[in-house]
Amino acid sequence: MSTKAAVAQDPHKKLSEKGLKAGSVGLLGAVVIGVSCIAPAYTLTAALGPTVSEVGVHLPAIFLVGFVPMLLVALGYRELNNAMPDAGTSFTWATRAFGPWIGWMGGWGLIAATIIVLSNLAAVAVDFFYLMLAQLFGNPELAQLTANLPLNIATTLVFIAAACWISYRGMETTKGVQYVLVGFQLLVLGWFAVSAFVHVANGSAFDATAISPDWFNPFAVDSFSSFAAGVSLSIFIYWGWDVTLTMNEETRNPEKTPGRAATVTVVVIMAIYMLVALATLSFAGVGETGLGAGNPENQSSIFAVLAGPVMGPFAILMSLAILSSSAASLQSTFVSPARTLLAMGHYKALPTRFGRVSPAFKSPSYATVAAAAAAAGFYVVTRTTSENALWDTITALGMMICFYYGITALACVWFFRAVAFSNARAFFFKFLAPLLGGVILLVMFFKTAYDSMDPEYGSGSSVGGVGMVFVLGMGVILLGVVAMLVMARIRPEFFKGQVLARGL
Repeated sequence: MSTKAAVAQDPHKKLSEKGLKAGSVGLLGAVVIGVSCIAPAYTLTAALGPTVSEVGVHLPAIFLVGFVPMLLVALGYRELNNAMPDAGTSFTWATRAFGPWIGWMGGWGLIAATIIVLSNLAAVAVDFFYLMLAQLFGNPELAQLTANLPLNIATTLVFIAAACWISYRGMETTKGVQYVLVGFQLLVLGWFAVSAFVHVANGSAFDATAISPDWFNPFAVDSFSSFAAGVSLSIFIYWGWDVTLTMNEETRNPEKTPGRAATVTVVVIMAIYMLVALATLSFAGVGETGLGAGNPENQSSIFAVLAGPVMGPFAILMSLAILSSSAASLQSTFVSPARTLLAMGHYKALPTRFGRVSPAFKSPSYATVAAAAAAAGFYVVTRTTSENALWDTITALGMMICFYYGITALACVWFFRAVAFSNARAFFFKFLAPLLGGVILLVMFFKTAYDSMDPEYGSGSSVGGVGMVFVLGMGVILLGVVAMLVMARIRPEFFKGQVLARGL
């Protein structure tokens, strides 16, 4: 049966089978992989400092504000998945709603964002790997090995290759690894939070600060620019829950489980973030000296600074937690781009080799290796060109996340427009929630794009007087446009709507 015939016969269910191993992941496994992909220990150590620098003690408020569009968009994703579970998620759904051109760019936004973050996750894993060795052997010089560029690149490529190998072996192997790594990092984060509150209660905290209701008030932030920057950062820290949807062809009860897993993942992550944020602010305050969370010297890795004072001799556990968090996320993050590339190859939006599935492991074979090669190449190029370029691409990630999440949320609104007002449930879940979430994220996309034109945004680097973050963010999106135009000449049948039709 052709793809087009499969779509016509069964428009509400899977558009067509791709050969993935069905029923290999349940609700718990999907949530664990979702939490792993978000990587709370890694994300918090990287994002807490920069967010505090923007909004100070209003960090909890910003985390709550960032949670709202994520939850609204997750509800829209759930409705799309219920109607047509497909590994292509954003690519497939936006194509069915808006046509092949917007659908292709939605898929590109997801792939580009995940490829970039894969390289960063590997880099963070390497940094904490050498820090762990230094703590383990009591030799601070070992931590400096990460600054040795050839050794750093070689170790990073080993981490990427290992993660690729696990992902290639399919969801069963992925799930088994994730149970251990996710459980460990959540245990250590809880330990850190409890220890911090104990220090506050005992009067041994660095800058004991009482929790105030004002911390939860987003309207108390000094300026809209600070508010927008903080929300952009908070959106990044929630990003990754949609991996649960890209596994929909491999889950039990594919119409229900992935959507439920996405919602549960977002809620669980918000609770973890709120606990750790309150513990950090209570223990360290937001001062710009010493251990203060507002100290610029602490912002690149807040836990590397606070773990010792908070956890004492058990601080090495935090290094292990961040290492396991970044390594676990490195591996689980492969799930999204590999399955999106698989779907794009399957539906002839990319060369058909991307649609290959491993006969032994029932996983995207060519697409997984291609994602690993792209992440490795991206890291080598940016790391050897400029370290600022690597970190500015991470800052630019917020734009790409808002871009493809926004497109997908509005795809939900448009796809279900005929039934959106049929009852109260349809109105909220198929129209209002994804509309609000999509509009918020697209407004954030344009606001961040405008602000990032300022050379002071991000690392302070610029090209021709334009901020590096803007150049990189828009450059990646424009690269997608070029790639799309090339594919339109090579594989015109997809772009003519002959493979994946719009609507039902």
